[in-house]
Amino acid sequence: MAEEKKKGFFGRLAAGLAKTRDSIFGGIFTSYAELDDDFYEELEEMLIMADMGMETSETIIAELKDKVKERRVHDPEKCRELLAEVISDQMLKLTDPYAFEHEKSVVFVIGVNGVGKTTTIGKLAAQLKREGKRVLLAAADTFRAAAIDQLKEWGTRAGVEVIAGQEGSDPASVVFDACQAAKARRTDILIVDTAGRLHNKKNLMEELKKISRVADREFGDAYRETLVVLDGTTGQNAMAQARDFTEAVPIDGIVLTKLDGTAKGGVVVAIQSELGLPVKYIGVGEGIDDLQKFDPDAFAKAMVLRPEEEDKEEEDE
Repeated sequence: MAEEKKKGFFGRLAAGLAKTRDSIFGGIFTSYAELDDDFYEELEEMLIMADMGMETSETIIAELKDKVKERRVHDPEKCRELLAEVISDQMLKLTDPYAFEHEKSVVFVIGVNGVGKTTTIGKLAAQLKREGKRVLLAAADTFRAAAIDQLKEWGTRAGVEVIAGQEGSDPASVVFDACQAAKARRTDILIVDTAGRLHNKKNLMEELKKISRVADREFGDAYRETLVVLDGTTGQNAMAQARDFTEAVPIDGIVLTKLDGTAKGGVVVAIQSELGLPVKYIGVGEGIDDLQKFDPDAFAKAMVLRPEEEDKEEEDE
């Protein structure tokens, strides 16, 4: 059963990253007869096209050359596996990135309009509930009626209660009510949907400070987690948003959505390598199970290796 789950996970991940894998790495490993300067130069260009960024791409090429020399690899096709290794090495590997799942927790989720923030919250809530957690949602993005309605809809789909106020109401009052409800219902995880308006970082910071103070006062013994949701299809714009959010508020992790719709999946690597921010979840499809916990090794393999190569690698092991 565990093996089937693993294959199902990799299959969805590989399918979700098909655009990045096929568009960027589709032909280079078969179009060169040897690992020469032209091969490395074109590969570096492809990494940059995948939005890994100049600095990260240069590092990857330098480390790939070292591994090729060390392991005496001459065939470009055999270089795929080494590239997956090197890409994985650029990413953060935390000992317990999901500690909040095992504690009584308050999770603040921020992100600009259109990145898939509310959908991400709904999928996460559904997954946590399926794991036996008591989950409650707070609709503290009160500036858009659509955000409140969408969260309520996801709450219904996930079988999770939503605490909400009226459009334009004070987000802190919604968080207050949600904290009271969470205590009364012995909630394990309270997920708070917040407004993420980057055009005025000062207002964003003040608002988040305010709701944070309310959570500290009313639900002070809870573990705190803050996640930023970014749209993977925007590539370097997602990088810029990540930088802006870290300047405004302390961030614990990143959720990258819509990676199945882009050939720029390399931004996942760049965010971790250049910004030092851990990616904790990725979205590779519309289904609830397509919000996946981030696995650096699996991600690197799915981005570079063809699915049949991963199957062969597992057989060899």
